[in-house]
Amino acid sequence: MNGPSQTAAISLWRDQRFRRFWAGNAVSQFGDRITELALPLIAVSALNATANQVAWLTALIWTPNLLAILLGAWVDQQARKRRLMILADLVRAAVLLSIPAAYLLGAVTLGQLYAVALLTGAAGVLFNTAYPPFFVGLVPRASYVDANSKLSASRSASYVAGPAIGGALIQVFTAPVTLVVDALTFLASAVLIGRVSVDEPAVEADTTAPPLLRRAREGLALVVRHPVLRASLGCAATVNFFTFIAGSGLIVLFASRNLGLSAGVIGIAFGVGATGSLLGALVAPGISRRFGVGRSIVVGAVLFPAPIAIASIADGPFWLRAGALAASQFLSGFGVMLFDVNLNALQTTVIPDGLRSRVAGAYSTINYGIRPIGAIVGGILATAIGLRATLLIAAVGGVLSMLWLLPSPIPRIHSLAPDKTADAAS
Repeated sequence: MNGPSQTAAISLWRDQRFRRFWAGNAVSQFGDRITELALPLIAVSALNATANQVAWLTALIWTPNLLAILLGAWVDQQARKRRLMILADLVRAAVLLSIPAAYLLGAVTLGQLYAVALLTGAAGVLFNTAYPPFFVGLVPRASYVDANSKLSASRSASYVAGPAIGGALIQVFTAPVTLVVDALTFLASAVLIGRVSVDEPAVEADTTAPPLLRRAREGLALVVRHPVLRASLGCAATVNFFTFIAGSGLIVLFASRNLGLSAGVIGIAFGVGATGSLLGALVAPGISRRFGVGRSIVVGAVLFPAPIAIASIADGPFWLRAGALAASQFLSGFGVMLFDVNLNALQTTVIPDGLRSRVAGAYSTINYGIRPIGAIVGGILATAIGLRATLLIAAVGGVLSMLWLLPSPIPRIHSLAPDKTADAAS
């Protein structure tokens, strides 16, 4: 057994190693919010990019996830997962710094932005596949939910304050120069993770080890065979497919055209939604202790997509239309955190050591690979049947994702104690 005690919960804020990792993660999350604003603004304002070109910019960030299953199989054979995470942060910092450098030389091109999107996305996949073994070495089993809550809370906080900070920086320094800030956040993350010592199990060189494709299949096979992982992946992929049909773009378009709301009001509504995510991340551990991890996941799977319907049927006076959009975003944000915090902790508990990166890669390939498909389907449906009907389909389809969970062991899992998860999964 490596890492901290697997049975006794500790105060994570008293753990210097966790505090360092949390700080690095938090600062890079705020940097990400800046880049999410800056990259499209550079494409539109400096390069006169079309809507389709901006859409490709977003798609390229997600594209490397299609190879996550192979990357995860490779990462599992590497001895030092922490070094790979540091490398991923350094690559993202260097790639982002190329844009302000090119801007100062008057040489920014759309091709460079596409390359930056693709490379930062690939580095993100490397970080995410190396992360699960690192997390297990850092956090005791009894604190999995608490740790995920704290990490999710900082991510939610970045969505509350990050866009405002990013917008102010872009206004003052221009979008390309502002990317220096995001690059510095990745450098800070690399330094902080470099100071976090975890016990990583030795990976012995084995000339008889199965080839990469076979190891990748082993990770996928575990997901398919394991009743908890199979149900959780089916649920997560389904809910992500339908919520990406709605997508933030279509919701913004609907709020503007159908609800007649101004950009400022829409921005406030999305800010309210981010506070729902923050609240959900903070209270998820208490809810799971009272009602159970599995039941919390089921409720989150419903509460995440269902509120889309609130916005889609909104009508009446201005305050009601604006309030419906804000309520929809708030409840959905609360639901996704209730779902993610508990599901991430449960998955960490049931995945065996030695397969964590392979499983993460297989999971990401399907769960993240489905997202761009959902976005494309959403565009087709909106064109064919209209925005309001498309959003209703997204809400109903997303709620049906719970059908993956109900016959599975997940609703019966109350805590993450070894005997409880083993009994429920048997």
